[in-house]
Amino acid sequence: MGKRPYFLIFPALLLPALPALLGGWAVVSVDQLPEYLVVRQATTLTFMVRQHGITPLKGVHPVLVARTGSKSVQGTVAPGRADGQYVASFSVPEPGDWTLTIESGWGNSKLTLLPIKAIAAGTAQPIALAAAELGRHLFVAKGCVGCHVRSEANLEQGAEIGPSLTGKRWAQEWLQRFLANPAMADRPRTGSFVMPNLNLRQTEIAGLVAFLNGDIRATY
Repeated sequence: MGKRPYFLIFPALLLPALPALLGGWAVVSVDQLPEYLVVRQATTLTFMVRQHGITPLKGVHPVLVARTGSKSVQGTVAPGRADGQYVASFSVPEPGDWTLTIESGWGNSKLTLLPIKAIAAGTAQPIALAAAELGRHLFVAKGCVGCHVRSEANLEQGAEIGPSLTGKRWAQEWLQRFLANPAMADRPRTGSFVMPNLNLRQTEIAGLVAFLNGDIRATY
């Protein structure tokens, strides 16, 4: 048997046409995920808010809250330079694993990142995440969970608005090109909507490829 064409085996990374009743649905995607936090030092987090995962939303009022155990701190959020872009600034008061939640300001849409370690100033940096684990964090931070489910990854969040990514694997070079440019000529075609270009860095693409094509069940 010959190879099946990508438009049959790879509908999963596309955003399907959405009904009008989903007008309050938005996706938050973080620009650069911090590797770790430093206690009492300001962290800046830039992110986009997109209606239906596509259209940048300006004029909303996102909220960022960092939590660990019973403690929580709220950051300050201001509009960024581009439509739909926002910049949050916050600091955490003590070491530990902190969970950041960004409420989009558009309906009930929000994004909760996987925990990020905070360290005291002057202490050794945490060991960098392995590529597949970095990809798991990025799958959340980039907003993929706003449209897709990846159940092997033990993620407690994920929407079923787009096709499920559970159990899917793709040709590595093609997947790298697709993540770098979702509008490429040989992208899969299932409807009029495609994934937005998230301007991913090469390290981010490598992590997402390792996550999406890796043996998630054996690793996590």
